[in-house]
Amino acid sequence: MFIFPIFYVGLFITSLFYLSQKQQKGIFLFLLFGLPIYIISLSVAHMYGFGKMVPFMQSFKEASILLYLGFALFSLKVNETKWHLLDKIMVALFFYNLLYVPLPIGSYSFFERVLAFKSLSFFPLVYFTGRLIKADQILITEIYHYIALFTIAAAAVLFVEVITYTHIQTISGYAGYNEYFFDQTPNGSYGLTWTFEIENGMKRFASFFSTPLELASASLVSLSAIAAIVTNKDNSFTFNKWTITAFIASLFCIGFALSRASFASYFIILYTYAWLTNKKIILRIIHFGLISVIAMFLIVSFNNDFVDFIINTLNFSNASSVGHLIEWANGIESMILHPLGIGLGESGRISAFSGFNTGGENEFIILGVQTGIITLGLYIAAYVVILKTSYQLFKTSEGRIRRLALFLYLLKIGLIIPLFTSEAEAVIYVSYTTWILTGLLINMSSRKESLMEKAIINESI
Repeated sequence: MFIFPIFYVGLFITSLFYLSQKQQKGIFLFLLFGLPIYIISLSVAHMYGFGKMVPFMQSFKEASILLYLGFALFSLKVNETKWHLLDKIMVALFFYNLLYVPLPIGSYSFFERVLAFKSLSFFPLVYFTGRLIKADQILITEIYHYIALFTIAAAAVLFVEVITYTHIQTISGYAGYNEYFFDQTPNGSYGLTWTFEIENGMKRFASFFSTPLELASASLVSLSAIAAIVTNKDNSFTFNKWTITAFIASLFCIGFALSRASFASYFIILYTYAWLTNKKIILRIIHFGLISVIAMFLIVSFNNDFVDFIINTLNFSNASSVGHLIEWANGIESMILHPLGIGLGESGRISAFSGFNTGGENEFIILGVQTGIITLGLYIAAYVVILKTSYQLFKTSEGRIRRLALFLYLLKIGLIIPLFTSEAEAVIYVSYTTWILTGLLINMSSRKESLMEKAIINESI
């Protein structure tokens, strides 16, 4: 188990080495390989008696972003970057939420408000890291293959978990880590947290990710990356042993994570891809898959726990679905009564740890409850702009811009349902990866536009 923290620390040091060489690759190596094992690395380090190192290891993810962003700003030439609408939205969102840090609104201390602000508004800094780095140094195809590689590795660990019917978190010090640093006592049937099982006691697995929900969300990233790898400029697609293995691995992960929202999103991504590329064969495969799922359901129908899980999900009678509805109602009521919010930390992770949560289990409500409908509006506007921009670039661009636009459009479509059922931006691997690549897309498309404008000016002269 000690390999996890060693690998995590090694990746951070590697990213710093690349930065010292003025290369941009290191930040992607750390985000794509380090963040999936973030929690298991910290818990193993704590389990082996290196608890004093954990706070430093926790800061690696923010430090890496700030260092690369700082270097990008320092290297930026005057008038080199043209402002995009998404840039302005991100700046507005960040600084508007920053206003709530010094204001004594809500029940939390200044330090707790700072932590809540970081949780709520760090992603604009991740976005600007991708927006300002030297895009010509980044091999986008490499990034997709990194994602596929880690998906296969996650599936391999998951396979061992499923065969042995044992969570890797039970031997990684996960429960002890949560209890020591977050005062969360172990709960559920397996001494971890309730998220590692469904209502009837069936196990949900997370591989080396922090929770089954994060594994499920990561599978959406994997599927979108595979689509970007295999799609050619004429919308034909080319599969090989590598991409087929990665696809099967992603399907295996999404299946045993048992996340209803992400499972639905997985097939929404496939449908969206079939629509974008006009591939009827994909639709046929999906239909065959649905028939197979129904057949599997009938075969395993003797397992009453699994049957109850499906039926209770469909009729919203299970505890999880009812919990979502209650949290949404409380959050909406709060936003109606307090349209400017009730303060940082009053919804989401900070309040969840204290046990006094207002709203929650919905990214939009968590934003709106804390800092009001202005933040909510800015976040929705950013989401719409990303969808519109990535769709347009997929239709009008070629090469790596087109592939990245496809990746982000599919992923953003796929994340819509999880946004309504969880604090999606708290899933650091998915959030950081999505936002830095969003920034990179705007980066590349803006540079392309600037070069075209200069070419037109030179021709006119």
